[in-house]
Amino acid sequence: MQQSHNGRPEHSSNGAEPPRGRARQRAYLIAALPDGGEEQLAELKELLRTAGVAAAGELVQRREQPHPNSYLGSGKLEELKQEIAQADANLVACDDELSPRQERNLETALGVPVIDRTAIILDIFAAHAHTAEGKLQVELAQLEYNLARMRGLWSHLERLGGGIGTRGPGETQIETDRRLARDRISALKRRLADVRSTRSVMRAQRERAHLPQVALAGYTNAGKSTLLNALTGATVPVRDRLFHTLDPTTRVLRTGGRDYLLTDTVGFIRKLPHQLVDAFGATLEETRRADLLAHVVDASVSEDELLEMIKAVEDVLGEIGVVEAPRVLVLAKADQIDDERRAELAHRHPDAVLVSAHTGEGIESLMQRIESEFARTLAPVELLVPYAEGGRLAELHELAGDLEREDTPDGVRVLARLPAEIAARYAPFVLSHRPAAG
Repeated sequence: MQQSHNGRPEHSSNGAEPPRGRARQRAYLIAALPDGGEEQLAELKELLRTAGVAAAGELVQRREQPHPNSYLGSGKLEELKQEIAQADANLVACDDELSPRQERNLETALGVPVIDRTAIILDIFAAHAHTAEGKLQVELAQLEYNLARMRGLWSHLERLGGGIGTRGPGETQIETDRRLARDRISALKRRLADVRSTRSVMRAQRERAHLPQVALAGYTNAGKSTLLNALTGATVPVRDRLFHTLDPTTRVLRTGGRDYLLTDTVGFIRKLPHQLVDAFGATLEETRRADLLAHVVDASVSEDELLEMIKAVEDVLGEIGVVEAPRVLVLAKADQIDDERRAELAHRHPDAVLVSAHTGEGIESLMQRIESEFARTLAPVELLVPYAEGGRLAELHELAGDLEREDTPDGVRVLARLPAEIAARYAPFVLSHRPAAG
């Protein structure tokens, strides 16, 4: 995260590292919370670490709602100013999204740049977006976030003292920039619509193949990409930092004689900015359309943290309309917990699957669980496929996985379990059709 000439953080979409020799930014963390302790700033601290910013200290004010004008009360602001000087901090990071007014007033009172949680996350997304779609989505989110804050870019005109020659040109420039930003936002939305159209064509091709789709959803840095690699043999890059994976990656998982499409999606986080939920709609579409969600959680954290992470993910899933999809809770990083924690997890989450992508523990159990979840949706059918329909037989082997077949004078008699929508395609060959068990 770099600073521009006016002291404001720059959000470069190319993910470049700051030039060597530049002093590292030191942020003082602040939050206004109704209850709880400083441990609630742990996530903000991790976000800053991912962005390359050091945490110099932290201050929490107990209040039901942040101050509408300055986020913190006047007394806390004086205390914070002294703490910033003592800690030699050159930046203030807030654990909430600030209004433009709160941001300006804080900077005026403290004399250092102020960034909020949304700006930090946007900065991380800008550094980690690699595909053309990801970069478009990040730029759109940044522009929409910054549009309301453009007035601050022209504060140097106000310091000239006002009067003739200062008010008019400044306002004209602000309006020009706003118009340019709105035009760019419209252009980005059109380009993203084209990307979504292309993605929908690719998705339609996958759906015609009728391969079951499983989405790995979960908190950022929970171990989804590592799990994808362990299940499919993929080589998706993995690093111990938040939001390392932004662009969805789909690989084929073969288990029980059947192919499944397994997709690693962008990680969620507490208080995920709405700009990102909206901008990454095309990416999150993969989660919406999945037949099964594997909700991956880091089992090495405390139970309270684990429950908070589950709630944060479920909140975002609800926001994007994923409510009814079947779920499997996957407790990852089993190699990092002791026997006592294992017993606690088994008691509190009896239906979950405990896995370690590094040691392979639980991987086979997870694949069997995926099989069993899909088996509930399959209908047993008995078919008689004429020998002339050889292509249909090959397709059945691919779709049904394990099946029974017997050559008869009239054709191939097949016993298989198929999803209802696929079974309908084979209606002309059905000998019998029984309701699915369970």
